[in-house]
Amino acid sequence: MKFQPDTPEGVNVITRHEPGRVWVGATAFDHSLLLPWSGAVVSWPAAAFDELGAAHFERVLALAPEVVIFGSGARLRFPPPAWLRALIDARIGVETMDTAAACRTYNVLASERRAVVAALLVDSGPQVAASAETL
Repeated sequence: MKFQPDTPEGVNVITRHEPGRVWVGATAFDHSLLLPWSGAVVSWPAAAFDELGAAHFERVLALAPEVVIFGSGARLRFPPPAWLRALIDARIGVETMDTAAACRTYNVLASERRAVVAALLVDSGPQVAASAETL
């Protein structure tokens, strides 16, 4: 009996997240990022929730997702609907959760080969908890 989960070939998988860092496969990212279900990881130029705006979410459209999982950092914060207008108008679903939950949810959807993009704020600084979680 095999206990190791199968990873579909060509699908990006988050293997670990910890304060200030998200691992995609064997690569660590210490900055906010857009993670499509396949293809290259894209740097997302927002270090904190308060730096976000509509233009940040408009960048997601180029990745052609059917659903976006927004990880708002260490705590749950909902973006104003105006920030999401381009995605809503394109009929792309958006779910908001803290970044840890977003990482887990992204992996489930990506393993189902869904066209999902994780838009993850990767917190750094003293407000971030000191423990790490491996997925």
